[in-house]
Amino acid sequence: MSRPSQQQRNLRVLMILVGVVAGMTGLAYASVPLYRLFCQVTGFGGTPQRAEIAPTEISDRVVRVTFTADVAGGLGWRFQPMQRQIALRVGENKLAYYVAENLESKPVTGRATFNVSPDVFGPYFSKIECFCFTEQTLQPGERIEMPVSFFIDPALLDDPALKNINDITLSYTFFRASNDGTAERKVGQARHGQAGGGQPGSLN
Repeated sequence: MSRPSQQQRNLRVLMILVGVVAGMTGLAYASVPLYRLFCQVTGFGGTPQRAEIAPTEISDRVVRVTFTADVAGGLGWRFQPMQRQIALRVGENKLAYYVAENLESKPVTGRATFNVSPDVFGPYFSKIECFCFTEQTLQPGERIEMPVSFFIDPALLDDPALKNINDITLSYTFFRASNDGTAERKVGQARHGQAGGGQPGSLN
C-alpha cells in the first residue's frame, strides 16, 4: 500500500484546520445566548432577574435605585430616564419610566441591554415588566414612555456581603436591532398595499 503524498497530507491538514475553525465559530455564536441565559439565571455580571409577581414580604430596609441611560453609536435615538432616583423598601414593587425618541427620518428598531451595579445586587434585582424584554420599533419622530416594574428580593437581607450597601444603579443601553431593516420594509409594503398576506415571495 503506497504512502500518502505530501500534497495529500497537506490537504488533510487543511481540511482538519477548516473543521476546527468552523466548530469554534459555531461555538462562539452558540455561546452568546447561553451566556445571556446564564447571566439571567444567576445574576452574574449584574444581570437583573425576571419575576412574575412581587413578593408579599416587605422589609423596613430602604434602598435607593439610580437610573442611567445610554445610546450606542449608530442609533439616532434620544433615550433617558424620567426620574433620576427612587427609594423603596426591600420587597416593595415600584414602577419607573424611561423615554425614547426616534430622531431619524425612518422607522428604527432598537433593543436594550441592561445591568445593575454593584454586580453583587444582580441576583436580587427582579423585574416584572420591562421594555428590554422585547425589541422596540419607533416611527420617525415618535416618542414613547416605557415602564420598568421591579423589586428588590427579600433574600438580599440574608446576604452578609450586602449588609451595608443600600445604593443601586440600574443602567440601560439601546442598540440598533440586528433585524432593524424589517420595520422599514413593512412600512414600505403598507404604502404599496402589500400588508397582510402580500404577494408570493414578498417580505411580511
